[in-house]
Amino acid sequence: MSPSKTPENAPEHCPGTESEEAGKASACDGCPNQQACATAPKGPDPDIPIINERMGTVKHKILVLSGKGGVGKSSFTTQLSWALSHDEDTQVGVMDIDICGPSVPKMFGLEGEQIHSSNSGWSPVYVTDNLGVMSIGFILQDADDAIIWRGPKKNGLIKQFLKDVDWGDLDYLVVDTPPGTSDEHLSIVQYLKEAKVSGAIVITTPQEVALQDVRKEIDFCRKVKIPILGVVENMAGFVCPSCKGESVIFPPTTGGAKKMCEDTNTRFLGSIPLDPRIAKSCDQGLPFMDEYPDSPATKAYQDIIAKIHDLLP
Repeated sequence: MSPSKTPENAPEHCPGTESEEAGKASACDGCPNQQACATAPKGPDPDIPIINERMGTVKHKILVLSGKGGVGKSSFTTQLSWALSHDEDTQVGVMDIDICGPSVPKMFGLEGEQIHSSNSGWSPVYVTDNLGVMSIGFILQDADDAIIWRGPKKNGLIKQFLKDVDWGDLDYLVVDTPPGTSDEHLSIVQYLKEAKVSGAIVITTPQEVALQDVRKEIDFCRKVKIPILGVVENMAGFVCPSCKGESVIFPPTTGGAKKMCEDTNTRFLGSIPLDPRIAKSCDQGLPFMDEYPDSPATKAYQDIIAKIHDLLP
């Protein structure tokens, strides 16, 4: 058995995150990591070699993270994926592990679609010939069904998405995660440890109430050794579609994402203004940048995505 790992903020006599006693030993009482350690995968996992084999055909694995919900993480995931797939020779996959709030199927116009199985595993649901999606939303009998799952069941589904889905040869696998740093994040990091995550994109809005959670997200990435591609500031001002005037919706009282990036020595990728047509496009399952090429938000998206593209070898 490989040696168990101990978090930096662990109590004395911590059994280690990969130990069978993780989260259960007396030393774990009162530790902030107790619940996460108790439900996270333990020890050598026999499925890891299978995951490594599947992921061996994926060139870049990108995590889209946010500290707080409602900052536009899933909408950025869809716009990034649409943009990457514009090149017909580029193969793109999107894996939605926001298990309790899967919004990616709707944003791609895939509501009502179902997963199909073949001899090589589950097949992603394809938006276009070179853009495939996998989400729990394709498994639910009713889109309004609540997913009331504890950590181990969530971990099991994420593992299935990695080892049982026939992703094929991908240039990019974009992983949409839930807010925070919980079970799903620990699982995806653990399962992709050997296959290597190319980097994380952290989404925020300008106000301090969002930035304080993003700082935790950045700290999480550094502790689990995920490279941070950079931070995107979403909803940075409101652009009127009619008059093109811009108003501040979320005042950056502490300097916004750019100042936070300077303070945390993190790359700032750019700001995207709030255009109400982004939400409209997501509701209709359409690519915003194609539908509204003249929007200032489209230019902002394009500039940020170009930077991300250049950061990946």
